[in-house]
This record gives sequence, structure tokens and C-alpha cells, in this order.
Amino acid sequence: MSVKETRLEEIMSESGQNEQKVQKILNILLEAPYFYRDDDISLFLFLSKYKRAFAAFFQKFYGWELLVDPKCARLYKPAWYNEKVTEVNRDMFNFTKRDECVAFLLLLEFFERELQEQAVSTDEPDNLRFRFGSFLKFACVRFCEVFPQKMDYYTDEQVRKTIRTIMPSLLKYRFLREIPRGDDDGESGDTIYECLPALWLYKGERLAQPVVKTEAAQ
Repeated sequence: MSVKETRLEEIMSESGQNEQKVQKILNILLEAPYFYRDDDISLFLFLSKYKRAFAAFFQKFYGWELLVDPKCARLYKPAWYNEKVTEVNRDMFNFTKRDECVAFLLLLEFFERELQEQAVSTDEPDNLRFRFGSFLKFACVRFCEVFPQKMDYYTDEQVRKTIRTIMPSLLKYRFLREIPRGDDDGESGDTIYECLPALWLYKGERLAQPVVKTEAAQ
């Protein structure tokens, strides 16, 4: 029987080791929005090998879509079934304020720019890294370009405040990872962030369209 036709039950029945791997992978996929290759290379490769079987399981029992690329795996849930759990009470990645949405879009734009300038591709073993100061400088310029009529409002300090507001969510949902400072960084050492594979899944130009329409309507 081909890998395409194999079911999870058959994979698990082959050995106790396979059963443990399947159980671990199912739990990992449900514990966080993203499962990265670097989280557990052995389990990620196992998932990649049998991704058709895992995808069929989630489609049959949950109606979810499993997406797997070379560095990241995630589940896409198209609908929310418990209507008693309102949107505000759902644990999900979501920005509701305009400036926070713009700041996230600018992070995606900055990320795409850095990929081009540093010639980084998905095949690279290491993820792209950047200094907070570099992104802040970029965001300050872009906020004023996006809202030229509010240049007096979008000072460096105001933009810094907005970016600091979205950082906890970006870290929690694993879009970014803060790199621990070395002993020689000192008090003034600039914070370094690693761009995790989830950022590859977002297209800034497409996400910007609703934000632009909302701003135009105001």
C-alpha cells in the first residue's frame, strides 16, 4: 500500500514507536498554531512523510486542513462551532486597532525587504534575524508615508509604543523569537529578533487591502 493510501491507524499498528510518534504529533499540532521543523526534527520529518494520512485524519474527523511546508506545519480551521464562545473570548491571533494592524503589515513588509536584501530563501537552514532598532526606523518612515496628514502624531516615540504593543502577541503566537542578549551587549544593546517560519505564510500586500479600505471609508 502506498503512503498516499495509508491511514494513521495502520501506521500506528506497525510498531509501538510509530504509535507514540503519531500521538505526539497530533498533540503538538493542537497545542500551538504552528509546528516548526526546529521544534522536533524527527517528528517533523515523520509528519512530512505521512502528511497525506495526517491530513486525511483531520479532514475526516474535524473538517480542518493540514498544511505542511519544509519548515512549518499548521492546521486551518475554517469555522468556529461553539457559538456561545464569542470572538472576544477566543484564543486567536488577532489585532483590532488600526495602528496595530498597520504595524503588523509593516513587519511583513520589512521582513520581505530584508529577505530580498539578505538574499534569504526558505531553503536556508537559519531564519532571518533583525535588530529592533532597524525595524523601528523602517516603521517610523512608513507610518508617515502611509498617513502623511498625521506626521506630527506619528513620532518615533508613538511608533515605538505601537510596536511594543504588538510584540507580546507576535512572541506568544510564535511569529518572532527574541534572541537572548550576550554578556557583551550591555544595557544599550539592541534587542535581536528571529523571524520564525509563520511569517512566510502571510502576504502583506493582500492583508493591507482591508486596512486601506477601512481608512478610506473614515
